[in-house]
Amino acid sequence: MPTRILPAVGDADAVRSITTLLSQLPDAEPVGPVADSTQLIDTLARLAAESVDELPEVVLVHERIGPVPALELVREVALRFPAVGVILISSDASPGLFSAAMDSGARGLVALPLSYEELVSRVQAVAQWSVGVRRHLGHGGDVFTGAGGRVVTVSGAKGGVGATLAAIQLALAAQASGHATALVDMDLQTGDVASYLDVQFRRSVADLAAITDISPRVLADAVFRHDTGVALLLAPGEGERGEEVTDRAARQIVSALRSRYEVVVLDCGAQLSGASAAAVEMADTALLVTTPDVVAVRAAKRTVRMWDRLQIRKAEETTIVVNRHTRATEIQPPLIQKITGTAVAGTAVPANFKELQGAVDAGRVHELDNRSTVKQALWGLAGELGIVRTPDAAAHRSGGRLRGGDRGSVRFGRRRETGG
Repeated sequence: MPTRILPAVGDADAVRSITTLLSQLPDAEPVGPVADSTQLIDTLARLAAESVDELPEVVLVHERIGPVPALELVREVALRFPAVGVILISSDASPGLFSAAMDSGARGLVALPLSYEELVSRVQAVAQWSVGVRRHLGHGGDVFTGAGGRVVTVSGAKGGVGATLAAIQLALAAQASGHATALVDMDLQTGDVASYLDVQFRRSVADLAAITDISPRVLADAVFRHDTGVALLLAPGEGERGEEVTDRAARQIVSALRSRYEVVVLDCGAQLSGASAAAVEMADTALLVTTPDVVAVRAAKRTVRMWDRLQIRKAEETTIVVNRHTRATEIQPPLIQKITGTAVAGTAVPANFKELQGAVDAGRVHELDNRSTVKQALWGLAGELGIVRTPDAAAHRSGGRLRGGDRGSVRFGRRRETGG
């Protein structure tokens, strides 16, 4: 059986060199190279969704891959796709890097400039390991997809457009339909998830920032189990501690959550930080919430362009959620789609702040009445995104009938901006 090898190489010269050598390896079936970390993860996730047997046995990660640093990318691949053997290609063959690569989950290190003998030896060893892992998984009787849980980020085009409430309701819908769900407040300095749900907890996402190996026990100690069953990982009470959560820490935290929960929803706020950028980049689905007014739509366009320039996310891979929508407003979803170049969710959220005010002021947004058009729309959006088991599962469990495609408009935002 040929060994499938997927190179992840961003440098054109390195691509030619590696491709030439791979074509000479015995029983090798090189796969078309991917140019960056996002493309690699997307490719592996797509293959894993079909079957573990579709995944390549070996992935080669070049040291100059981007935008995610090579060691962090190795760690993510090893965690999300444990049946894939990862080999790091680097000009640094020191014991220190070798140890760091092994700690990150690599199965080998090949030094630059590439040697045919070294490459063939390492590829064959890693391929044999990968085949053994798959055989073990196959005999274990468990269904293995390799992709881990679904990660959804919710960002605001600007402050007060309703990203936090949207994130909370999406998480509640996923949990109510039977998915183990985590809700993370990644708005590190001004996060209000705790206020919306009226909870106080001494641990926060900042407590995980300095931990390089987040075990299930460590993660369990950091999350707060809400009455609804949703696991909460809150923003730090002291906003300045948000600086402790670097982009690298965020990647490790998201990866740890993905490995434990079926759905992970992150409220990323409206301000871009290294941590929120890493979360958006890693997300399976990235939502950007806007309202149908000129200022907010311009802010959404700026955000989309910035994500694209920084190679965080392409416009066509971002989904706009229109909040406070009314049929009478001049700016309708098709126009927003045209202006931003993104996809637009089919479910718009209606404007009915009177439904929300009491629950928001009391910090009990999880107790919104099932007749609330706002809740119906947001839970319908969860169905559209595929984070509930069936379109009607959430409604059945909560005792109400939710209509996923409701239109109207909603006026909601952060607790401090209820008048906006």
